[in-house]
Amino acid sequence: MTSRRNLLALAGALVIAAPHALAQAPSLAERWATLRKEQPTVPIRDAARSLQVSEAELLATGIGSTVTRLRDGGHAPREIMRRALDLGRVMALTRNENAVIEVTGAATRITKQGDDGAQDAEREARELNIAGGYLGGSIDLRFQFPKWRHAFAVVQPGRDGAVSRSLQFFDATGTAIHKVYLKNDAAIAVFDKLVSEFRHPQQDGRLAIDAAAPPAPMKPDSAIDVREFQLAWKEMTDVHQFNRIVSEFGMSREQALRLAPAGAARRIAPQAVRQLLEQAAARQVAIMAFVGNGAVTQIYSGRIGKVAAGGGWFNVLDPDFNLHLRDSAFRAGYVLQRAGVTSVEFFDDRGELAVTFFGVRERGKPQLQGWIDLTAALPQG
Repeated sequence: MTSRRNLLALAGALVIAAPHALAQAPSLAERWATLRKEQPTVPIRDAARSLQVSEAELLATGIGSTVTRLRDGGHAPREIMRRALDLGRVMALTRNENAVIEVTGAATRITKQGDDGAQDAEREARELNIAGGYLGGSIDLRFQFPKWRHAFAVVQPGRDGAVSRSLQFFDATGTAIHKVYLKNDAAIAVFDKLVSEFRHPQQDGRLAIDAAAPPAPMKPDSAIDVREFQLAWKEMTDVHQFNRIVSEFGMSREQALRLAPAGAARRIAPQAVRQLLEQAAARQVAIMAFVGNGAVTQIYSGRIGKVAAGGGWFNVLDPDFNLHLRDSAFRAGYVLQRAGVTSVEFFDDRGELAVTFFGVRERGKPQLQGWIDLTAALPQG
């Protein structure tokens, strides 16, 4: 009898305690706040990994205070980026796992030619795609909009106390793909209007987040017609044909470099990226840097000044251009010769392309000798 009373008492205690315990479980917003107190400078990507959620879900904890969810269906991402042209001076940021590029400037508007009021399907599609990106100005972007999924506007105090306003975009897995920070106080009203017009009807943190797809298995070298691939490489007349050729042969990018014609791809040390940037700065050789993530590619063109290592990254730290490379994660680098053009590519430890470099040149004109000399001196890998 005593045992039965004890069991009933224990069961009652558990019933009372269980709701209390559940109520005490910290929410994601509370866990995020705690982590920021412990690590004030922790990047949101690292924080999301630590808390085992996506970046988009973590950002969404601020909805109702610092964050507004924006529409994300149909052509909404295209329309938001087209309207963002009205913001003027901005800082555009694109990243992948091991490279971050940040450029401050104004995007160039593409002038419509011969717009007589007609609106055929081809012109409409071209305008919806913003001609594939922001082209020709300091903010130089190439978009792959089908991979854009979640969008937010963020208004919050920055580390310097000034209010930061940004548009932030994420893919289906909730991984950040592109951010646009307003750097023009005269356009605050334009920013606010854009946010109001593209405000999502559902203002909460319930996001449909997809699991990351496993990497596609690489086609065996033995299944590739290497002779035909090398012939196609040699027949290239423009470096932009390369991606199509790689796709047609069903190859991964680094696999294509391994199987390149003799003399067309020289493997270099992964940390040669430091020498490349240090020498480009010292010799004032103008470069082009490309950073992409499958949803957007961002490009910087020009000379660089300050380079420095810090925080596990190697960095370019100029007033209007920052490049951050976690080169400790780089596995391989290559100097390529394609259609008479020399470029340098670095791959990370997952075999993903982290960053690509070209020498700045005018279309149709030969590359500058300074760039050729710089790439020739990079150490063998």
